[in-house]
Amino acid sequence: MCGIVGIVSTEPVNQQIYDSLGLLQHRGQDSTGIATAEGPTFHMAKARGQVREAFRTRDMRSLLGNMGLGHVRYTTKGAAEREEEAQPFYVNAPYGIILVHNGNLTNTRELSEDLFRIDRRHSNSTSDTEMLLNVLATELTGQIQGFSLDADQVFRAVEQVHERVEGSYAVIAMIAGYGLLAFRDPFGIRPLILGRRDGANGKDEWIVASESLVLENGDYEIVRDVEPGEAIFISVDGTMASKQCARNPRLIPCSFEYVYLARPDSVMNGISVYDARLRMGDRLAKTIATHMPLGDIDVVMPIPDSSRPAAMQVSQQLGIPYREGFYKNRYVGRTFIMPGQAQRKRSVRQKLNAMSSEFAGKNILIVDDSIVRGTTSKEIVQMARDAGANKVTFTSAAPPVRFPHVYGINMPSRHELIAHGRKIPEIAAELGADHMIYQEVADLQAAITEGTGITELDLSCFTGDYVTGTVTEEYLEWVERTQLS
Repeated sequence: MCGIVGIVSTEPVNQQIYDSLGLLQHRGQDSTGIATAEGPTFHMAKARGQVREAFRTRDMRSLLGNMGLGHVRYTTKGAAEREEEAQPFYVNAPYGIILVHNGNLTNTRELSEDLFRIDRRHSNSTSDTEMLLNVLATELTGQIQGFSLDADQVFRAVEQVHERVEGSYAVIAMIAGYGLLAFRDPFGIRPLILGRRDGANGKDEWIVASESLVLENGDYEIVRDVEPGEAIFISVDGTMASKQCARNPRLIPCSFEYVYLARPDSVMNGISVYDARLRMGDRLAKTIATHMPLGDIDVVMPIPDSSRPAAMQVSQQLGIPYREGFYKNRYVGRTFIMPGQAQRKRSVRQKLNAMSSEFAGKNILIVDDSIVRGTTSKEIVQMARDAGANKVTFTSAAPPVRFPHVYGINMPSRHELIAHGRKIPEIAAELGADHMIYQEVADLQAAITEGTGITELDLSCFTGDYVTGTVTEEYLEWVERTQLS
């Protein structure tokens, strides 16, 4: 999972992009990068670490121009420790293209072969983003007639990208001297939203970003989500054009965005993330009520921060007091997106502290947004017991994660998933909890889509049903082997 932003403005964009990436920091902490365009000249700075650590004053001064893009990275493909894997990526032909990408391609083996044998292009990293950039560059080269470039040629190139690339991708790219391109995979798995505001001399200024909170913070009017399969091209003078470039687009957004990844103050695909999490709590409360006597629960307690809305609703629906027993150290990164299991485990007690006064002698019902590997959850249960809890019931606002997530979230191996191959009582025993209760899949889908026109979600990590239709058992085994090698 990554966060991306692109801006076409009437004034320098370096500070705007920096601020936008700070708002998207929750989507990735491994590395970050910014690129700007000053006429036909690109300027770029990228480094490991978080936004506030990566860019110095000298970097910002060098990022000249009124058009730019940025990226925060959480590693799903490539190596987290290699700075050269950080985005953006650049190719010099045609014209010069710089690209950032949020998502995960699932046909990288085939693309790697084709890029070498057919396209005669070289990738200098293991990143699927660099592959995607090279595919776009090849297809754009094939569409150019004469020396100039127009939006129709760009859109035809994107049509060919959709034909060649499989998986999830929200993309922002700059084409030197021409403008900014944004497009989304034909299933709309990864989010991308478009905004506009008035600029100098009555010209339009445009932004595309992973989450709506970036637009609101910059006083942009939300125009709409980029449609699945759609491409948007914004010229350097602020003229915007768009076209549907996929044959059979279907909106099937990733459910995990609403469960955990997105900030609660964002709206994605017309769905308020905060409201969806409240509804998850409402439905989880009903499931809890059917599985255990409520008299055995003294307090409902969230794992801060993303499970707080669900926990509040569980408390309200069940009529059980809500307490905040875990204090969060906000200067430690999100545990889930830290690379490496050992790092995740070490960081849990750095990130959370249990206040004994809220636990001593009580039967605690803990609400978390989801349970993936179980590392954090197991440590939290033990912390509750160490703080004096009498009984610990652990609940999840999401269903059991039993299958790898191959569309841009770091869950590549079934063997890492605590729910894979285990029944719920076995999971409770593994976590050290007295009881374990999960959200039902149907309830999660209903909680997210209620009151919207959306009928489908990517629920693949819960159900094993991969929406692109191209993920096979052989592919999953290959992914697992490459992760272990």
